[in-house]
This record gives sequence, structure tokens and C-alpha cells, in this order.
Amino acid sequence: MSPVTTDARGIANLQARVVAILTKPKDEWPVIAAEHDEVVSLFKNYIALLAAIPAVCLFIGLGVIGIPFFGRLGMGWALQAGVGAYVSALVGCYISAIVIEKLAPTFNSSGDTVQALKLVAYAYTPVWIAGVLYLIVALTPLALFAGLYAIYLFYLGVTPVMNTPKDKVIPYMAVSAIVIIVVNVVLRMIVRSVVGVPSYGMF
Repeated sequence: MSPVTTDARGIANLQARVVAILTKPKDEWPVIAAEHDEVVSLFKNYIALLAAIPAVCLFIGLGVIGIPFFGRLGMGWALQAGVGAYVSALVGCYISAIVIEKLAPTFNSSGDTVQALKLVAYAYTPVWIAGVLYLIVALTPLALFAGLYAIYLFYLGVTPVMNTPKDKVIPYMAVSAIVIIVVNVVLRMIVRSVVGVPSYGMF
């Protein structure tokens, strides 16, 4: 499979990559690892598109459909929450990749920022897809299952993408997971304090 592009086949390529990483990750990770990408292209052709799913659905869920017992928050707050979720997803993805890249030598691994960003972005795919749950905000706790699958995808991708020895996979994955969780929690706290809306589900 060729890298995701924004030409006439862009949407089809994007769908194919999402399906492949979710349904046959063991086969797809080596393909991803061998692709020649750039940070900008990864954001433009994959991250920015999929990260928009939970952001848009959060906006609709809060501002149009509403929350049980609370109703709709108002379009203004809903928009702020959606934008905040989107920005935190993009920034969190990049910061996590930087940290994972810096951690690589500690675990006898190698890989530049692009490789680390691939690992974070593609492993995070099920979480972004599960963002459709934001349409009914009360269902967002179910996204926990998507998060667990994301950890599994990360586990499968560490060796082919970051050239990690088998005996270093678990500790590298554990430390990386902690970093990603901390980064996302801090970012969301900052965003919520700026946006001024309460926390719902994954946001």
C-alpha cells in the first residue's frame, strides 16, 4: 500500500489505511515503517483528518444533541470544546512523538521524529474513530475499549517502526504510554481551563 496522499485517491487510501491498521496491524506496521513520510504530510493527510472526528462529534454532541439531564451547552461552548479537543489532539500527538524519539536510545531503539509520529498516530487510530461516541456524550466511557486496542497497536508497532529489540518492547511501551497519558491529561487540563467547559468522556 502506498502512503496516504491527498490526490484523487486520497480518501480511498485513507480508508484503506484505517481498515488495515485496525484489522491486520501485524501486516500493516512493516508497510508503515518502510514508507517515506514527513511530519507535515502525516499531519495533513492522516492526523488532522482523523483527529477531527472526535472534535466535530463533540461539538454536535454538546451543542446540538445535548447531554442527559443537562441539555445542550450552547453553540458557543460546544464550539470551544470541539476546537479545544482538536488542538489538544494535534499538539499532544506531536509532543508524544518527540518524547518517544528521545526515549529511543534508552531502549536500544532508533527512529527519527517521523517514525515516532507514525507510531503515535497510527496506534491512536481506534481512539479517533471511537470519537463518534461524542455524538451521544453519555456513551464516551465506552471509548476505553478503543484506548485498550490503541495500546495493543502501539505494542505491535514498536519493533517494526522504532527497531526495538523484543526484550525492550514492554518497558519502552510502558514508559511511552505513561508519557502519552501524562501529555494528554496536562493538555486537556490546560484546554479545559482556557475553554471553560467541564470534562466529558475522553475530553
